[in-house]
Amino acid sequence: MFSLAHGLWKYIFNKTEFHVLILGVDKAGKTTLLEKVKSTYLKGEGLPPDRIVPTVGLNIGRIEDSNAKLIFWDLGGQVGLRTIWEKYYQEAHAIVYVMDAAAESSFEDAKSALEKVLRHEDLKGAPVLLFANKQDLPGVISDEELSRRMHLKELNDRPYRCQAVSAYDGRGIKSGIDWLVEQMERSKRTELLRERAGVTGQI
Repeated sequence: MFSLAHGLWKYIFNKTEFHVLILGVDKAGKTTLLEKVKSTYLKGEGLPPDRIVPTVGLNIGRIEDSNAKLIFWDLGGQVGLRTIWEKYYQEAHAIVYVMDAAAESSFEDAKSALEKVLRHEDLKGAPVLLFANKQDLPGVISDEELSRRMHLKELNDRPYRCQAVSAYDGRGIKSGIDWLVEQMERSKRTELLRERAGVTGQI
């Protein structure tokens, strides 16, 4: 009887845990976005933009929504730091790729870096959420235009979405994260990680 009750309690109250990579080239706004995600879901716990410094290595953020726990790994985007990205690929359920949609001069580097990420075998099938960041700035391009320039329609091996956001004022972030959770819950990538861990229903 106790084991049955304990199992029911775990089913009701335990949430699936997902690991999400936050990637992108330098100055895309990744850490500012992570802090805005935290303040959105954790009632004001994120750092304000004027206290955020460039990431050297790794920042970790944790949030919960109604169905899942998300652990974000925010990795530095400088060229010399991108070599550490692949150390986190095997355990990642999904990718949040952040781009400065107001800095057209960075698009080619960002596209090249994303293509390299998506070719890696350890991220096979991982859903991709591309955040077209800095929508609060003048001269920014739309998420539709950025999606076209990044050739996202060619990603036929995984779920993907391009979402217009502002890490400064928060617009679009919750919509994107909600989509990502939904995709992770049903993705083949999640099934693969469960099988690898020998776990059913929980990672």
